[in-house]
Amino acid sequence: MTFKTNLSIVDIHMARLFGTNGIRGIFGKTLTLDFVSDITLSIASFFKKGPILIGYDGRESSVIISKIVSAALRSTGLDSAVCGLVPTPCLQFATKKLGYNGGIMVTASHNPPEYNGIKVVAKDGIEISREDERKVEEFYFKKEWKTSKRYGLVTNEIRATGEYLRGIKAQVNTSKIRSQRLKVVLDLGNGVQAVTAPLLCRELGCEFIVINEKIDGSFPGRGSEPTPQNLTKLSSTVARSKADFGIAFDGDGDRSIFCDEKGNILTGDRSALLLSKYILGRYPESKVVTSVNSTSVIEKIAAKTGSKVIRTKVGSVEVSRKMVSENAIIGFEENGGFMYGRNNQVRDGCMTMALVLDLLSSKGSLSEEMATLPPSHTKKGKIECSKDDFKKIIRTLKDEPYKKDLTDGIKIFFGGSSWVMVRLSGTEPIARIYAESDSQANLDDIFCKYMLKIKLAVGR
Repeated sequence: MTFKTNLSIVDIHMARLFGTNGIRGIFGKTLTLDFVSDITLSIASFFKKGPILIGYDGRESSVIISKIVSAALRSTGLDSAVCGLVPTPCLQFATKKLGYNGGIMVTASHNPPEYNGIKVVAKDGIEISREDERKVEEFYFKKEWKTSKRYGLVTNEIRATGEYLRGIKAQVNTSKIRSQRLKVVLDLGNGVQAVTAPLLCRELGCEFIVINEKIDGSFPGRGSEPTPQNLTKLSSTVARSKADFGIAFDGDGDRSIFCDEKGNILTGDRSALLLSKYILGRYPESKVVTSVNSTSVIEKIAAKTGSKVIRTKVGSVEVSRKMVSENAIIGFEENGGFMYGRNNQVRDGCMTMALVLDLLSSKGSLSEEMATLPPSHTKKGKIECSKDDFKKIIRTLKDEPYKKDLTDGIKIFFGGSSWVMVRLSGTEPIARIYAESDSQANLDDIFCKYMLKIKLAVGR
């Protein structure tokens, strides 16, 4: 059975509104106000009761979308509260800490400025599970929404940022950090960590320099996603100012990429390995959850403390929910999304920064600590790709004479720490390619060889 919606003709059993991480679309085209209203009615029908906490990022369309969200919730009789301009992890932590029955974050994370979207947060402060996403989608396609004879109340929530920062500080040695007077460069990326990251640095006694500090939904500074290619200003500022390290956040503040005191940009995998080594040293025999596209070195680090690594499909929802069921202390993705389970099982750029400050308050420099990790080189790329094209890629790579993992796309192992992986993006019409090896030469060879095979498979 098919239903005509403002998005497309969709099959109720096949359609997916939620991607790898929430719902996203181009505002006014694939993400219309009518759609926002209808999907919020569906979310309200899933939650059944309020209150629901609403937050938003700095995109130009975010305020108007948040007003549609609160109006739709109100029409179903659900009370809501608006905490305004906040990072996604702040909204998530406040949902749990302040006793809300759920949360809705208006954001498209690292997507280009014309995009926006919605992340749905359960009362435990973590995005709803894949199963619950399907329940929301079922309400949407059947148009069977909660009704009420009364309108819900809409109030303001002013405690969110304070609770968020207190929660972070409770997880680190604040007095020791303050005593070190560390110097940090914050590349806020014109995103919403501008609301909280400078405050945290100030409260932890750090000297800090800010760049791209003005919240601006067009992301004029360097784009909404921190990548090695667009962090040259962060790198030069760290080296010039003799800072202890630099950090760059993405648009909604849940991911972070670091720069050592020499100006070297670290991949998300490498910083995650360093923090995992530090945390597992304090809490041995713990569990680490990470997705199939992240570094294989984590198994070596976990083994030294008798800890266990659990792999999931790609997506913060997959990692977060597995952390909950496994009671894991650490979760991470290769893109700079690090999760500290003792605080909240979600990606959190500010919590991650605090952990690095905690580490440096008792260790050497960031570059010295990074040098203690086993060697690993990673690379990733992307190619425009339809679902039909991706099927061709899978058929081609299945013939490779190596061990394979089909958890998410296809991952091919070549022995040691060398592998390549291809998966279809859940947020964009592209295929993503990841590779790792213990030497740069091997990595370049693997990546070039398989990028060529992928292009030939789709006739490029």
